[in-house]
Parts: sequence; structure tokens; C-alpha cells
Amino acid sequence: MDERQLRILRELGELGSVTAVAEALLVTPSAISQQLRLLQRSIPVPLTERRGRRLVLTDAGQALAGAAIEVETALARARHTVGEFLDRPEGEVSVAAFHSAGATFFPLLLRALGGPGAPVPRLADEDVAQEDFPRLTREYDLVLAHRLDHTPPWPDTVTATTLLREPLDVAMPADHPLAAKRRVTPRDVADQPWITVHDGFPVLATIEAIAAAAGRRLHLAHRINEFAVVAEAVAAGGGLALMPRWTVRPHPDLVLRPLSGVQARRHIDALYRPERTARAAVRTVLGELRRAAQSVQNGETGST
Repeated sequence: MDERQLRILRELGELGSVTAVAEALLVTPSAISQQLRLLQRSIPVPLTERRGRRLVLTDAGQALAGAAIEVETALARARHTVGEFLDRPEGEVSVAAFHSAGATFFPLLLRALGGPGAPVPRLADEDVAQEDFPRLTREYDLVLAHRLDHTPPWPDTVTATTLLREPLDVAMPADHPLAAKRRVTPRDVADQPWITVHDGFPVLATIEAIAAAAGRRLHLAHRINEFAVVAEAVAAGGGLALMPRWTVRPHPDLVLRPLSGVQARRHIDALYRPERTARAAVRTVLGELRRAAQSVQNGETGST
């Protein structure tokens, strides 16, 4: 039995005929009769009986119709509760991000949502390979993920809102010979030692593209994922590195130089399952992430 069948039984008890129930529910009498037959199959005793031309409820039917009132009342209360939950502007919203996105967006999010009546962000860092970001949407309302500009889009199982399309620049010590250039090419940097990420992480594909453009393999001296650590290693003379232009805190001993001849840009996207944005609180946090991204791109957060 389902809610619709119980409602039909209840209406039959009140209105007294299949035709009247059909008119009240804006369906055909045959549709009403079909639903009553389906309901009867799940009940071991008759629910209706003929009295002349009328179809009326038996004692069992009247008992079930009475219970149907309680069912409809409980369902209405449940829908109201769900509606209030979805429309409530406050409530917890879980957000995961890879490290450099977390360092940039989490403080902005906490400041923006610090007032009364705002959603309560629950933040977590997740440093995973690119293909693993969509899976995180099972655990979190919003997931900040990154992929390179030319890589395939995220799977259809998630919705993606792009927050930033961020250039990747070549980081080098301020006194490096290449620092005198306004831009560098793959040939300029091909003979240098490199600090790059572990296999499976997006930046590595751009390193491979630099090698292809230069026509030689690069010397990958160190494998470090965390950009703050990378910056210190570059400053200490460990090699060059690709670093995001906006979402990494500037290092006083480093300079960033744009790279010519290679597409070096990453997307920072908010991934989520579509049903999560049925909640007003999740939509509010997503809106704040968009505003934060605009501030980052405009240089309003102290980043470069």
C-alpha cells in the first residue's frame, strides 16, 4: 500500500462513490478502481463491498481509512519538517578542500559566515588525486577540487561550479638568472632541476607538457605536494616549481614568472551532488565561495 491508495480509501469512505472520488482527485473513475484493486491485493480481508450501485467500505476498510488519516497527518508533518530544514538559512555545511584552496578560501568563508543566522561551516582538508575528488561528495556538502584547464571535465555524477581559472607560474629565487625575464619559455627552464607533485596530481601534467615543448626530459629533483613547503624548497635553491598565481601566500625570497608556450592554468571548482543544494544553507555557502573567488582574483585578500 502507498499514500495515494490510502487517500483514495479515505475519500471513498467520506464521499461514498468512486465517481465522486475521481472528481475530487481530478482523475478517471477507472484509475480510482485500479488503485483500490492494488490496495486490496495487500490486505487479506475485503475493504469494500457493493450495496446496490454503490461501493462502500467494510468494517476493515473503515478501520484502514481511519488509519489513513493518521498516515496523512504524519506525512504532512514530515514534509513540513523537511521543508523547514531545506529553507533554514542556518545549519551545518561541510566543506572539503585541497591544501592551497583551503588556505585561501577557509579564512574568507569563516569571516563571511561569522554572524548570527548564518550557516555554520565544518571544514576539512583533503589532499587527494584528481580522480578521487568526486567521491568526496558522498561525505561533504561541497568539495573544492582542482584540475588542469585541458583535462576532461568532472563526471556527470557531480555538479561543478568553477570558482577560479588560475594561472600556474614558474617560481624561482629572486636572485635566479631567469628572474630578469618577464616571461619564461619551456627551453629556458628545461635544464633546471624541478620540484613537483607526486604522481596523480594535476600539476604534473603541466610539467610533462613543458618537457614535451622543450624536447627533453626534465630533472625532477624533489616531489612535494604542499605549496608552502615547495616555496621554502625553491627559496633554498632546490629547483624551480610551478605555483598558483593567486592562492599561495607570496614568499619574500621568490618571484613568479608566467610561462609561454604551454597551457598552464588550473580550474578550482566546487563539486557537489545536486540534491545538496536543495538546502538554503548550502546555497548560501556556495554563494560566499563565489564572492571569495572574485576577491582572490581581484587581489583583495593580500595574495598575488
